[in-house]
Amino acid sequence: MCTYITEKIELDGAGKGGTGWFTLSEGAVYVDHPYHACHEHTVNIDFTNPAEGPSARVAVELTEESALALIAAIQKALSSAPPGLASAHH
Repeated sequence: MCTYITEKIELDGAGKGGTGWFTLSEGAVYVDHPYHACHEHTVNIDFTNPAEGPSARVAVELTEESALALIAAIQKALSSAPPGLASAHH
């Protein structure tokens, strides 16, 4: 089901695209038809930095099950990290 609803967030991190590493500044999550994945609908996640142009983009298309497993894995990793480590700036 295409919701046409996009959840956008500000990000602070880095991603590696086709031209190498770039600073991430934005993220978008939406449910839609995938561009590449062989499924009817997927949870699509874009990691971008619009200031660096269209090549500063990492796109992910996941099944609903994979997206939920990713959420759980992120939560587990963060809850298992020593206090302050996950939010520490290096």
